[in-house]
Amino acid sequence: MRLAEVVRNGFVESVHEGHAVAVDRDGAVLLAAGEIDVPMLPRSANKLVQAAAMVRAGLDLDGELLALAASSHSGEPFHLEGVRVILARAGLDESALQNTPAPTAIAQGCSGKHAAMLATCVTNGWPTDSYLNPQHPLQQAISVVLEELSRDRITATVVDGCGAPAMAITLTGLARSFSALAIADPGSAEHKVAAAVRAHPQFVAGTTRSVTRLMLAVPGIIAKDGAEAVYAAALPDGRAAAVKIGDGSDRAGMVALAEVLRQIGVPAGDLVTLATKPVLGHGVAVGEVRAVPLR
Repeated sequence: MRLAEVVRNGFVESVHEGHAVAVDRDGAVLLAAGEIDVPMLPRSANKLVQAAAMVRAGLDLDGELLALAASSHSGEPFHLEGVRVILARAGLDESALQNTPAPTAIAQGCSGKHAAMLATCVTNGWPTDSYLNPQHPLQQAISVVLEELSRDRITATVVDGCGAPAMAITLTGLARSFSALAIADPGSAEHKVAAAVRAHPQFVAGTTRSVTRLMLAVPGIIAKDGAEAVYAAALPDGRAAAVKIGDGSDRAGMVALAEVLRQIGVPAGDLVTLATKPVLGHGVAVGEVRAVPLR
């Protein structure tokens, strides 16, 4: 289904098709477009669930460092320092990281997750040299929690861009996992992760990133993006939304997510800076990337 259009001087130049779903706190579908029950790869949008699984397994982080464990960060100085702190607390250094260097492992956007994975292994006495193996106890623990929170089955496990396992669920399952995080009981691992993400959105992405801007604009929301234009978010009352742009174009992802959030009741004023993206002509805004309403 068409989720977004690229408009230049009033002319629709390009379109982006994809899939979108919103659920309530009980997991019931509120609105849908496209294939919402077909396996897809949330990629880094699964990181909040991964962090919750690690906390369940004994990861002793909170606040900004726990938000960093769930991040796809921009490599800003405070991100890199946070990763070093996580590693140092586990008695490790940057050489233990096995994520893809860009240009170095610590600067790559998934280093917070990898540092937290290593710290979880140290806490449990699990081997650190094989933590990326899908059969490793860490990855098995993550898969159990992902299936629980998504109420879905993992239908495939592939290699993510950073080298970690990426587990396939449905778009509906992704939305339900975010809903579960948003309404988790105080004291639970899921609540701890959601609280950290809400309090430290800059650590989840970066100071100028759209996910950070969304969490700063909408009170109490949790949100995360993933490669190939996957976006998910949940409100404090458990309403949640997930979007996957079919061609993987990131320019349409947040625009489409903002529209789904608007349609389930988020005030348009809270989303005004995210609802469109400018299209430039000779350096001047001459159009926009805009969402197509689902109903």
